[in-house]
Parts: sequence; C-alpha cells; structure tokens
Amino acid sequence: MASASSGAGDKAELSGFLRSRRARVTPQQVGLTAGAGRRVPGLRREEVALLAGLSADYYTRLERGRPINASDTVLDAVARALRLDDAERTHLFDLARRPTARTSDSPAPPQRVRPGLHRLVDSLRDTPAMIIGCRMDVLAANPLTRALYTDFDAMPRRERNVARYVFLDPAARELFTDWAAAGRDAVASLHLYAGRHPQDALLTELIAELSDQDDNFRRWWGDHEVVEHAYGTKNYRHPRVGEITLDFEALPVPGDPDQTLILQTAEPGSPSARALRSLSDRSVADDSAECCAG
Repeated sequence: MASASSGAGDKAELSGFLRSRRARVTPQQVGLTAGAGRRVPGLRREEVALLAGLSADYYTRLERGRPINASDTVLDAVARALRLDDAERTHLFDLARRPTARTSDSPAPPQRVRPGLHRLVDSLRDTPAMIIGCRMDVLAANPLTRALYTDFDAMPRRERNVARYVFLDPAARELFTDWAAAGRDAVASLHLYAGRHPQDALLTELIAELSDQDDNFRRWWGDHEVVEHAYGTKNYRHPRVGEITLDFEALPVPGDPDQTLILQTAEPGSPSARALRSLSDRSVADDSAECCAG
C-alpha cells in the first residue's frame, strides 16, 4: 500500500525517488560508457556517486535512507548528477530533510478561504476559478468551474478533492481529452505535496484510498514523478458544449502558502471561448431554474 507517512515510509520515499531518477538517466546522457552485460536500465549507484563526487558507500547509504545529514552541497551534486529539474530538486531536499517523527494522529483544522477571496472567486462569471488547498482539496469553486467539472459544493467536504474527482468519478474520464495525462499530473502534484508535508494524516488516507480503488493511481504513485504546474493548457471534451481548450494560471494566495488560485481562460474569439460562454450561459440558466423550483 502506498504511504506518505514518516519513519520507515520516509526512507522508502527517498529510496524510491532516487532509484526512479537514476533509472531514467542513461550512461550515454552523462558521457559514460555503458559496457557489456549491463543489468540496470539507467545509472548504477557507483556511477551516480562518481558524477556527484561522492564515495559509492556514501551515496548508497543516502539512497537506502540511512541516517545521513547530507549538506546542501551534497544534495545539489546529486541533483545535477541525476539531471533533476527544479521541482525534482525541491522534492529531493524535502525528502532528505523531512522529520523522522511519526505521522500525527490529530488532523489539521479544516482550511478556510478568506471571505473577500471567496467573493472574488464567485464574482468571476466568465472564467472558471477555484481555490485549491492542501492535498488538492477544493476550497472554493465558482459556478463556471462547477459546470465544467462537477458540483464540488454538493459533495461532503472530505470528497471535495481534485485527485479524488479525477480517479473516482467516471465522468472525469470522459471530460479530459487525455485522461491519463490528467491522472499522472494529479499524482505528481500529490507526490510533491507529500514531500513537503510528511506528517499529513489526511494525505496518507487519501493516497491509501486512491491506491486501493484505482490500479493506475497505484502504478503511477510508484513512478515517483513530481511536478509543480504554474501554468499550462488543458483540453476537455464537455458533454454539453463539446471540445474546449483552456489556458490555466496557478497563482499562490498571498498570506496562505497552502492555497492556490486556479484561473482558466480561452483564447478570445476562438471556438473554445464560444463554448465556454455557452457553458456559462447554461450554468446561469440552471441556477435560475433551481432557484425558481425552490
């Protein structure tokens, strides 16, 4: 079972991450000769040690999660040897420096969105907007976001989560044009968060739940990919308005490092812009109908 807990789990996370990173780097990429009879897909431990300027024994102990107070210089050298990007480098530092205390049995208090920020999100009628918190929890979503994805507000609070939606809601597999890419992105984002918050008991529960219920999640979690999406493009096939391509921006919320404002926009005058406008009009009509019915 996958786990984000500390203690023995910390060692497994660091070990698994380092093994997965060196497995993807070939000797040719770093100017080494592969040689005959090679049995590993990427670099050997001693080759990583050589590239990082470390002894083979030291790197082996680091990869196996042995108690080593690795300096920034050592971790930087390992990151360069394994060709880590910025997100991966950050994750390495998080895993190598995370505390050894066991996961807390007391969950953190529920996150809250400032009233003014909540009003701002709700006021955006032509742009899907949402606030994402810890573990990819959905803390706030405007009507257009709910029309694009699902009505998060109607769910029990613990189920308002992007990763849970992607993997456990059958509609998500139809919505995302490339569902596998969306799933991998969600897993990679959770991995990055797990490195920063090793004692989050609710994260441990979420990973266990998704691992138990979805084979893809369990397999992709074992790949140890990490990613931090600050911007990008998402493609949808919405059942009500058809194909939509949206650009997104992920903006950190000032004053709360664990909250992110996600805004999605369509290119002006494009078919996606017209589809988004149509979806907005329909969501307004649906809301009006519900109010009248009530």
